Amino acid sequence: MQACGEEKMVDRQTQEEEGSNKKKDPDDWTTGDEPMTGAQRSYMHTLAEEAREEVSDDLTKAEASKKIDELQEKTGRKPPNRT
Repeated sequence: MQACGEEKMVDRQTQEEEGSNKKKDPDDWTTGDEPMTGAQRSYMHTLAEEAREEVSDDLTKAEASKKIDELQEKTGRKPPNRT
């Protein structure tokens, strides 16, 4: 049983079914203007190297997310859409 104010833990499938940030447009993120995360930077650079592209290190979270999507398409790493 959950304590008052404690968030319920959910698995990835449940998040996707309930509408996670993964499906939300990066332009609508409340933290989209913040600097990209270390994980975004690392993954973006991995994809950029594979795509033989230069990327900027001063992107916002939203910009990095869009660039990662673009690079995933270019490298063939875009995950299939789940319905």
